[in-house]
Amino acid sequence: MTTTATGLPPDDPEGHRPPQQQQPATPHSPKTEAAPETESSPETEGAPEAAASPATDALADDLLPTPKGASRTLLASLLAPHRRRVRWVAVALLLQQAAVQAGPLLVAYALDSAVPALRAGDHGPLIAVAVAAVLCAVASGGLQFGFIQLSARVSQDVLLDLRGRIFRHAQALSLDFHERYTSGRLISRATTDVESLRELLEEGLQELITVALSTLYITATLIWLDWGFGAAALVSAGPLALLVRSFRHRSHRVYSAKSTAMARVIVKFTETLGGIRPVQAFRRERPNDAAFARLNHQHARINGATSLEMARYVVSSRLVANTTVAALVLWGAYRVATGGLALGVLAAGVLYLRRLYDPIDRLGMFLNSYESAAASLQKIAGLLALRPGVPEPAAPAALPAVAAGRPGREVAFHGVRFAYRSGGEVLPRFDLTLPAGTTVAVVGATGAGKSTLAKLLARFYDPTEGEVLLDGVDLRALSTTALRRGVVMVTQEAFLFSGTVADNIALGRPDATRAEIEHAAKAIGAHDFITALPDGYDTDVRKRGGRISAGQRQLVGFARALLADPAVLILDEATSSLDIPGERAVQRAMATVLQGRTALVIAHRLSTVEIADRVLVMADGRIVEDGPPKELIAGRGRFAELHRAWRESVG
Repeated sequence: MTTTATGLPPDDPEGHRPPQQQQPATPHSPKTEAAPETESSPETEGAPEAAASPATDALADDLLPTPKGASRTLLASLLAPHRRRVRWVAVALLLQQAAVQAGPLLVAYALDSAVPALRAGDHGPLIAVAVAAVLCAVASGGLQFGFIQLSARVSQDVLLDLRGRIFRHAQALSLDFHERYTSGRLISRATTDVESLRELLEEGLQELITVALSTLYITATLIWLDWGFGAAALVSAGPLALLVRSFRHRSHRVYSAKSTAMARVIVKFTETLGGIRPVQAFRRERPNDAAFARLNHQHARINGATSLEMARYVVSSRLVANTTVAALVLWGAYRVATGGLALGVLAAGVLYLRRLYDPIDRLGMFLNSYESAAASLQKIAGLLALRPGVPEPAAPAALPAVAAGRPGREVAFHGVRFAYRSGGEVLPRFDLTLPAGTTVAVVGATGAGKSTLAKLLARFYDPTEGEVLLDGVDLRALSTTALRRGVVMVTQEAFLFSGTVADNIALGRPDATRAEIEHAAKAIGAHDFITALPDGYDTDVRKRGGRISAGQRQLVGFARALLADPAVLILDEATSSLDIPGERAVQRAMATVLQGRTALVIAHRLSTVEIADRVLVMADGRIVEDGPPKELIAGRGRFAELHRAWRESVG
């Protein structure tokens, strides 16, 4: 077995894939993925991609299972709070179209009535036509302004709601989802796809409604003016309808592929920048450039395909429209020459026909926006339709009150089995009890099941069989709030958010006072380095806490855990990435934070194990040694061998 200089195996990423817990289920087979810790660590992002597995994973391939009708249901729920404003938008557009479409009627009246009256010396009809034209223009402009203002407010409110839903839902989804569906894809859903919907709501819908209303107005007016023109307009709509149907069918496939291609570009970009240190350390810039260029060219090629589909539609629709107008002008001219049609009616009919066919290009632009938005909405609806793999209980149970003076709570694993998505069983049959107030260290080789044990206790996953109990209550029966209040996990790399040191310490207790925050930092031994920072507790640690060292970040993480004051604390390899001085500082902090609570310590260094009351040695998901550290060191088992190797490595 390979060991480190400290005598224990390297960091334990388990080497397994997350369990298939996310719902709804998909018909695709799972795809072999990297270990959970490897996927989530920023140090590994941007590294060479693993060889593809012959199996596929729907989430990893950005193929979210979307229930039938989910897109329409989502859109209806987004528009429901704005029904009144949507009605006013519709009224404004109806009146605006009525004002616009009055123009050709005024032209017909002027040619057939006002001009002959003017020749006879009567200026009234022509003046009335001029006034009516001015009033129609003013009304059209004012109603257009009102429509744009109202529709813009509705669309912005809808998009605000949608972005909030995506963000809240992404936080609520289980760890299993996030280990399979990259953050880059989530960013694409909340940005690129939402932007596609914005274009549809702010521009495309106006075009659609305008085209629909103008078609109804013009067809009805043409039939009223002359049934022949009206019938011809209806007949010519047949070929145009076939063109629209064909365009929608082809463009839907293209836009769905475009959304996926854009997400892949964003994923590659975020992965590379998230892992910029290993990228530069291992000189991965050129291979990453090549990989990004390949994805970028794929996206450009699909974009070109969308433009080509649009060009085909525009050329075909214009050919049909121009041919129809030319034929009707010739026919109308013949009827005027034979006295079967008034000149004003012909002029109005030609103007109406141009207005009928001119929006065809705009209809194509709408269809462009519509198909793009439909593909985006489908992906967003699929995302929002996913249910967490570790759901909230319908009727949460309450934990029993902790007796006065009793440290921590009892943890029990009863008949627990656990299998990852790959089908490999990590915990074949597991029973374990951690008495309240004890500190239990877990050691073992990579893939032994140590981190899986911690994740089950934190309820990042639910067991395949059996139950994990906290003071006799199944974790699945506890609300998330009660569970997170009672069980806190400190990971190998303490994650700090952009903001002040005080804000990061108070993460587990946002209502904590400054005095309580400083007291927790002093107890951990972090107060001195914090006060030495430029602004003390108000210093902005910046992205991922990059302004302070790894050991200092870990101390802030322990202060955060101490302030949260959980009954059960999980330390997942909390000292494995630190140097010797940093490790010693963190070990002193660990001794403080472990007092008076139940603790499960996933140990990488044997120096960490020495503070435990009990040591578990795991192999293949089973406990092969169990006892106090001194007993196991005095024996001849695996832990004794590891301890001797560690002592030799440190001299």
